[in-house]
Amino acid sequence: MQGGSSGIVYGGLKYQARCIADVRADASSTTFLAGTLSLKEENEVHLIRLSPAESELVCDGVFYHPNEIWDLKSCPFDHRVFSTVYTSGEGFGASVWKIPELNGQSNSPQLEQLFELSGHTGKIRRVIWWPLGKHDKLISIDDRNIFLWNVDMSNKSAKVISQGSADMLPNLSGGAWDPHNHNSIASISDSSLHLWDLRSMEKSSAIEHAHIRDVDYNPKKQHIIATTEDDFGICLWDLRMLKLPLKDLPGHSHWTWAIQHNPEYDELLLSAGTDSTVNLWLAKVSNNDSEPNSPSGSPNRQEEPLLNSYTDYEDSIYGIAWSSHDPSLFASLSYDGRVVLESVKPYLQRK
Repeated sequence: MQGGSSGIVYGGLKYQARCIADVRADASSTTFLAGTLSLKEENEVHLIRLSPAESELVCDGVFYHPNEIWDLKSCPFDHRVFSTVYTSGEGFGASVWKIPELNGQSNSPQLEQLFELSGHTGKIRRVIWWPLGKHDKLISIDDRNIFLWNVDMSNKSAKVISQGSADMLPNLSGGAWDPHNHNSIASISDSSLHLWDLRSMEKSSAIEHAHIRDVDYNPKKQHIIATTEDDFGICLWDLRMLKLPLKDLPGHSHWTWAIQHNPEYDELLLSAGTDSTVNLWLAKVSNNDSEPNSPSGSPNRQEEPLLNSYTDYEDSIYGIAWSSHDPSLFASLSYDGRVVLESVKPYLQRK
């Protein structure tokens, strides 16, 4: 189904942007953080909130950020804390920041840098928080290594407690932390996906020969992940049997860049791509599909309806984020800095 947009637009970003994140720890409202990517201008982080009347997106604060933002994640247990990956000189850096108390100020004060995740020798790609509640660990990924950090927010410090090397894997580019097991993460590279045990920092199961751009765990169903791939669009996998995907979806007409499971309605998936489109999918995985001993057949597309395509964009879309406060809402961010909030309530009856 094709559709334009009846969503709410936030036009406050002045520069190009790639990163938007749901503020999961804000239990009182639908709130997002968005970060800009300007080479010449001073970059900004915007705190964006849906108004109580749900009629507009308002800016709760604009904060100066010293560099181009390539990754942004909100802390899942403190709504004022977030991480960024950014350009730093000729390389990349990563830090954890705290938003100061605003107290109704019209001019937003300076962000507080709690600590820097220093020690990487490669290009830092991602910082990952464990998605479910308070956890004193962080993960950072560069193109060759995975770092596990012990973080102390009160003392504003972070210390590397273990490190895993990708060895011969080319160019790690990101990953996701298993919400069902805080000792397991999935990393992606130019040619594969690997699962890591954080206790030993050893990698195990893998999806080989696939250029995967994004990965996301199903928050409600253990062992299920979704990936976006250059050759095969979107695939759903059971981590216990990675020879073939459980399901596949056609993806986008150009690169499929991002994928996210809905935090509440586990069969709903969002994808975004460089074709200036956000797709909403109903991706059913039956119990038989996910049984390790079930027969492996060819992936089946016929049962995977495309619920809607949101096409009212003029540039590539790199950022999507479901609202944890209201899982029927999601925000998307196109490269030209346009944030759009959409509701999927009309499609929930299809579940």
